[in-house]
Amino acid sequence: MPSKDEMIAEQRRLAALVVRHDDVSAIRCVAGVDVAYDDDNGHMVAAAVTLDVATLAVAEIKVVHGTPSVPYHPGLFSFRELPIVLEALGRLTRTPDLVVCDGHGIAHPRRLGLASHLGVVADIPTIGCAKSRLIGDHDTPAAQRGSHSPLYDSGEVVGAVLRTQADIRPLYVSIGHRIALDTACDWILRLSPRYRLPETTRAADHAVRLARAEG
Repeated sequence: MPSKDEMIAEQRRLAALVVRHDDVSAIRCVAGVDVAYDDDNGHMVAAAVTLDVATLAVAEIKVVHGTPSVPYHPGLFSFRELPIVLEALGRLTRTPDLVVCDGHGIAHPRRLGLASHLGVVADIPTIGCAKSRLIGDHDTPAAQRGSHSPLYDSGEVVGAVLRTQADIRPLYVSIGHRIALDTACDWILRLSPRYRLPETTRAADHAVRLARAEG
């Protein structure tokens, strides 16, 4: 098991490899990933769900059960979740062209949240789309759908605070890997036609909840 200092060093190494511009071909299959924990036994469940871009219909669901191999450390959460997320993605019969993570990308103290960690390790375009802020400061975006404000940390734009539905709490969108911030925001809006959360996140969350209920 790596030490905390070793994981921090690895984060810094990988953060330097994050591609912050668009480096993606045609996107026809998009995936959402999510992880949930069972407080009673310490087990975890990960889901990878692919959606058809044209219809946003669920195409495939893969669920993996496991146990964290790394203890919880603030700012190092992706080391707990990455192995099981990679396993779930690896079970899909079709490799997605884009993955949306229920978490942060470069909007992280060392610029390597789960979305960026996954993107660099798997060499796949990723977006971080989180429900709450981890770092940074921002103005409140206007109330209408599509409004957004920059998320700043130490003077650097690390994400966007995006209103996916009018008069509903915004989401925190950040570059994961191989996708620009503006493109990431466009995709989150496209994937969120009716609800606050993108359909990728909603589908993955539903899959892990169902898996936990079934044991």
